[in-house]
Amino acid sequence: MILLPGLLFILWGEPARCLEEGGGFEFNGDIRQFAVSNNTVYIATEEKLYQLNHDLTLVRSLTQRGIIKGAEQVEYSKFDRVSETEKWNATFSVNILLPFVENDSLISCGMTEECGYCELLDLKNISNVRYKEHVQVGPPWHSSASVSFLVNVETRTKTDTYILAAIQQYEDKSTETKCSTGSDTVNFHNTNNGQNGGIFSSNGEFVNSPIKHEGSVEFVDGFQINSTIYLFSNVPSKDKRNKVRLIWLEGKTDKTQTVKSLRGATLSISGGAESDSRLLASSVIPGGPPVLWSGVFSADGGQTNTELVVFDISPDLTGDPDVDPYRSTYERDYLLSILVSTLQKVLFRQNYMTSVLAVRQKAWVVFFIGTGDGQLIKLAVDKDYHTTCPRVLYRANDDRQVFPKMQLDQVDHKHVYVPFKNQMKRVPVSKCSTYRNVQDCWSAQDPYCVWCGSKRSCTFEDECQDSDWFSIPDDSQQKMVSYKVLKDSTGQIKLNIKTHLTVGQKTLSNFACHFSTSSRELCSTESPPPQFPQCTCILSDSTLPAEGLAVTVTIRLGTTQLLEQLKLTSCTDIRGPPTSVLCQQCIEAGCGWSTNGCSWATEGVIKDSVCQMMESGMKFSRPEISSITPSVVSFYGRNRAMLSGSNLSDVTRVRLQAEDCTPKESPVWYNSGMNLTFHIPPADMKGVVKVCAVLPDGSCHGNAKITYRSLPSCTNITPSSTWISGKRRITLTGSHLEFVEGVVHSLALQEVRPPRNKTYQNLIYDTPAAGNYRGSFTSSVFLKVANETLACSTTITYYPDPEFTSFTSTRTGDDVRITIEKKTDKLEMTLGELSVWGVQEGEQFPCIMEAKETSNETDFFICEIQGTPDAEFQHLTIKYGDKTVRLGPPSLLHQILLILRILLMPCIPVVLVIICRWQKKLTAEMNKI
Repeated sequence: MILLPGLLFILWGEPARCLEEGGGFEFNGDIRQFAVSNNTVYIATEEKLYQLNHDLTLVRSLTQRGIIKGAEQVEYSKFDRVSETEKWNATFSVNILLPFVENDSLISCGMTEECGYCELLDLKNISNVRYKEHVQVGPPWHSSASVSFLVNVETRTKTDTYILAAIQQYEDKSTETKCSTGSDTVNFHNTNNGQNGGIFSSNGEFVNSPIKHEGSVEFVDGFQINSTIYLFSNVPSKDKRNKVRLIWLEGKTDKTQTVKSLRGATLSISGGAESDSRLLASSVIPGGPPVLWSGVFSADGGQTNTELVVFDISPDLTGDPDVDPYRSTYERDYLLSILVSTLQKVLFRQNYMTSVLAVRQKAWVVFFIGTGDGQLIKLAVDKDYHTTCPRVLYRANDDRQVFPKMQLDQVDHKHVYVPFKNQMKRVPVSKCSTYRNVQDCWSAQDPYCVWCGSKRSCTFEDECQDSDWFSIPDDSQQKMVSYKVLKDSTGQIKLNIKTHLTVGQKTLSNFACHFSTSSRELCSTESPPPQFPQCTCILSDSTLPAEGLAVTVTIRLGTTQLLEQLKLTSCTDIRGPPTSVLCQQCIEAGCGWSTNGCSWATEGVIKDSVCQMMESGMKFSRPEISSITPSVVSFYGRNRAMLSGSNLSDVTRVRLQAEDCTPKESPVWYNSGMNLTFHIPPADMKGVVKVCAVLPDGSCHGNAKITYRSLPSCTNITPSSTWISGKRRITLTGSHLEFVEGVVHSLALQEVRPPRNKTYQNLIYDTPAAGNYRGSFTSSVFLKVANETLACSTTITYYPDPEFTSFTSTRTGDDVRITIEKKTDKLEMTLGELSVWGVQEGEQFPCIMEAKETSNETDFFICEIQGTPDAEFQHLTIKYGDKTVRLGPPSLLHQILLILRILLMPCIPVVLVIICRWQKKLTAEMNKI
């Protein structure tokens, strides 16, 4: 095949700029595709191709342009003839970007106007083009809404690598272009010339081996594990409900046999075929078998109500594969059956989830979840699929959407690449160093973090070399150390201490417990030696005092010591009516709770969750919540929110509960029984939290919601100046401005100006006075949100107050026209900012503003006083902002000059034209001489 001379890559000197905030890169165009290979990140924007180091420092960037020019007429496969004189220059839009590491090349395919184009670039230097061809691989549109990845097919003697391109199909849109006859749904393309048909060819051992589909299909993800290829898509069915399809292919023998091996199923998050679920993003969970996979599903077909679901997608190889690749479709009967999975579990519900990346960390699975409002959330899941509290690793102030695809840094495995519209962020997978002590490090429930004995700090495990360390266990636990008090049939009492930890070898060999009490020798000599993770103390005295026994337990873990203060009580002495308070007292004493009350731990339940279902034993009216104002706030929270309802008199606190997280409580500041005031605390994560009202017994009632959203931002200010005396009305433009509680200028940080009016995009306020400042100067503008202050991206300039010099009055029928003279300045004062009254013998007559005119260095404001008997006014009262000015009449000479200036203003251009013509005529006559 004769090659086109190809795309010219032009080095561009300033392609992008590094973000001021570390760990990111900003591009001068929207991201279309990105790929990660070893220590390099490749980014394709609308017009550029970037090669970055793994830390997102720039290596090189290229502008992508295509030019056709050939020697004489040459015929290309599936393309029109191109003449020598024909030239073509267009942007190359990349739809496929695949690092082929074994071949040390980068595959780049896409569209140039209406034709497909592919190149093989040097993986280490993208400016080196190894091969190029005008060929259609991937979608035939300037769109990245398809799936492509490299697959390996095992032959008898070797392994061949192909490009699998799954192309989005539209029922009413053809895939044909002026350069191709159309694309099939799923195609396999060669990656080297040694394969049958040549590089980029889709021909196999027989002519054309595609998987076809009639109607619409949207591909979401695909990958290969061992020899099995997995492909996921959304397919609208005849009942107009969306179906999530999974197909399996076996990459064996050749392309033909791979296509013939097609099997499939329908995934459903509700467990039935009638669901309208939609797959938005997915990630395979490393490890196995079984093959575990996570998907972000829209539960109702939209973008708001989203769920993270885990499936066991181990291929079902029991059914007959499709033996005819020419008629392979997604609507075959065997694909309409629901996938029978040994595992299907909803792990997390959060609005606007858009992407997910799953990573194994020891016995845990860590999910990195991107959202449509600019968050990267980390969710750790233990071996029993219990989730920890979600943590926000990155939170954009605005609502930038995270793209469906995220990847892990292959060099250190400690950062996630998070793509936004025109930004790539490299976000650390953990914030271990922010946890300052042992308890905080453990309570974070972060599988990446360990407490390092030699450093006495919370770090990554590989940063704690040659030292003792410990971290969270394989299963989720509420406490680092728990204890039980047991009594056997002989009356002997045992105190069992258990640590819930994973430890390093040096820690394991240096584990011990020491029990002490001030009143007596606690443990008998029969107590067994400590054996990680447990220590046992057999009490030397089988009788415990009625008031309880204070015990100190010192636990040695390598070079770290943990201290636990306990109070041992005879479990049968904890008596009373079975209430939640008594139950909590029993569990905290290390005892067990049974139906009849408190008992020894060997005889009852020792989980405090059993107490939450019990009545408190205290009598209060059950509160009900009808509304919370405001119920939508920024993630900084809100001061002075109001909760309304009934039976609120006994409410002491308001509890906010996010899913799987420790609740936050806010005290009540004012309570009328029908309304109460409280502060909405800040949140780590955008989203919805549940709200209930807390009574003195600890019970919580009501089911209201508060939504946390992005921070306000201001991008423009109108007008951009104010006078020194202040109170000029200013309009800020931006987003989420309804959350602003006040505006502050840098020259008066203590003076908070409340908004006059505010909406999502606009906020109106009055400027503060400049105090003792003089002259002109610039002031920064800040927004007050709860207890935080945000800087605007714009500033405001202060100028001296406007200077009014004189006025004249003229009778016009029954009315009087007033002309006010003011020195021209940079304030650009408008008619609406002035209020004027004419004063005659102590009586004020309002003057209606009508016009503003400017001449040389003077502004003229014209207003009219209607129905006044007298045209002569002793003075004017002029008010602007927070200042009132008294302006007296001018002298007779000044009035005459002022009237002449006004009358001559329309004539000035005419006078200038006459003077110019006279000057030209005079010059011509002088030239004749």
